[in-house]
Amino acid sequence: MSSFLYTGATMHTLTRTARTTGLFYLGVAITGLLGYLVVRPMLFAADDPDETLANLVTHGSLARAGIALELGMVVTQTLTAVWFYRLFRTVRPVAAGGIAAFGLVNAIVGLVSAAALATALQVSVDGIGDAAANVQILYLVSDNLWGVGALFFGLWLVPMGWCVLRSGWMPRALGWILVVGGAGYVLSAFLRYLVPDAHVVVEALAYPASVGEFWMVGYLLVRGVRRRALDEAPPAPRMPAPATS
Repeated sequence: MSSFLYTGATMHTLTRTARTTGLFYLGVAITGLLGYLVVRPMLFAADDPDETLANLVTHGSLARAGIALELGMVVTQTLTAVWFYRLFRTVRPVAAGGIAAFGLVNAIVGLVSAAALATALQVSVDGIGDAAANVQILYLVSDNLWGVGALFFGLWLVPMGWCVLRSGWMPRALGWILVVGGAGYVLSAFLRYLVPDAHVVVEALAYPASVGEFWMVGYLLVRGVRRRALDEAPPAPRMPAPATS
């Protein structure tokens, strides 16, 4: 009976932590996709600084929404990193710490990118110097922050996948996809700059990571952790009673 009560309490706590982690992770996905894949292309014209400036002047509210989305990604990424550590710290403390550390670096990348976008908007309003050139440079800085940030976007998936494999709380296939996808993401960051014409390869290397991340989000939100893995785990050792004199 005591073993069952221990397992039930553990199941409840881990499931709650897992679903909270999944909710934060979903926030990262929503803010990141909307900000980088939807809003940014509507404002940033890679080959035309004048068009980028005109877009910022004409669509100032959209530009502010883009900055807010980047900040939203920073907040949710930070919370996700902390909650992943909370979820996996009893399984593999070093790997769980890696998830948290690499995830916080991702948040810093987003924070600096948001500062660059905010500065670009201010330049477009105040007309500082050659506004078109300055705005374009700031957007290029933001874009390349995401490019080099792929190193840590990938690195945080590797210990995440390792924790999945060692804990048994999620499917092993998910763990391997996260490890392979993370390694591919890291490789894509190097290829983006070493082989500038290999756009197709760079994008293809990111696909496994995307599959793993969306699978992870869905699993955390829907299942939390596998009940069977907890049922098969041995109960926590009892602490000896303090000696009485």
